Amino acid sequence: MKLSCSVFSAGRIPSLFAHLSKPICSSTKSSSTTFCPRKLKTPLFLRPPTYSTSLSDLKKWHDWAKKLASSIGNSFVDLDNGPDSSLLCRELKWLIEDSLEDPSLISQLGIENHSMDVRLRACLDELYVLWRQRIEERRPFQYIVGCEHWRDLVLSVEEGVLIPRPETELIVDLVKDVILNCGELKEGLWADLGTGSGAIAIDIGRILGNQGRVFATDISRVAVSVATDNVERYGLQDVIEVRKGSWFEPLMDVERKLAGVVSNPPYIPSDDISGLQAEVGQHEPRLALDGGISGMDDLLHLSNGAAAMLKPGGFFAFETNGEKQCKFLVDYLKNNSPGTFCNVNTVSDFAGIERFVTGFRQ
Repeated sequence: MKLSCSVFSAGRIPSLFAHLSKPICSSTKSSSTTFCPRKLKTPLFLRPPTYSTSLSDLKKWHDWAKKLASSIGNSFVDLDNGPDSSLLCRELKWLIEDSLEDPSLISQLGIENHSMDVRLRACLDELYVLWRQRIEERRPFQYIVGCEHWRDLVLSVEEGVLIPRPETELIVDLVKDVILNCGELKEGLWADLGTGSGAIAIDIGRILGNQGRVFATDISRVAVSVATDNVERYGLQDVIEVRKGSWFEPLMDVERKLAGVVSNPPYIPSDDISGLQAEVGQHEPRLALDGGISGMDDLLHLSNGAAAMLKPGGFFAFETNGEKQCKFLVDYLKNNSPGTFCNVNTVSDFAGIERFVTGFRQ
């Protein structure tokens, strides 16, 4: 999760962040492995097209929404590196695509006084409310439409769940490369800790197929519900098991048996949260962002946990806030428990910034 830049990518793949003294499986936050499913919001593109309006009225809404987006200019960019008008207008187009039963009708929005009726997945009143939330409240676009496009997945997301970032995709690539070079890891047990929407777990599950198994853990009730829903939509419930709890706490039954551990944990220093882009700092869950005073609390906890939970030869990959955290974590892994890990390295993200720390259990 690279939060120095906008969470909104310029392109859209096809239509949609423990202290050292803590025991390995404890948490300062309350947790439980008991979980009761909650009712989830249905992503806009999955809703049935039960509403109808005239193309002329849809055009009036579109003209109003585009004018509102255009009025922003670069003000959000100057304020906190938020989206500019051009990006907001692209989001508007995507919103219409997700709302219309027949997205091809977008081309007819330029026709004046068109009386043709169109079917929508949300009524016009809701679309007015949603777009005001996007512009006036800076509510993330992904929460507006209820999903995010990540790799070739379309993942349900909602308030309370971190929106998966493009750079986190590299964790999946790292896992794929490791499995290609060490086939026996494909038949093992993997863990995605702090799974959020389940993005990493789902793609690792697809790599493993029926040869391995993935445990996806999260302390957030909302995240567990959303991840479970995403896993089921991709038909991977026999490969991926979502468990509620803090980090390794729900996994004591597989202690020292894990072939791999991956995580994109909270790593933003607490004092930096207020300075984040509004879409992030004001709307995404602080639980998934705040890594403590230095941002390293959960990363250090995960490192200690990996030493106790990985089997010999097991692989780990952790995302960090960048070079300083990477260097600190590499030094910690090498010096705190000499002989515990080997081949500890850093890996750069798409922008060339050292972002990930990887290694193997001795």
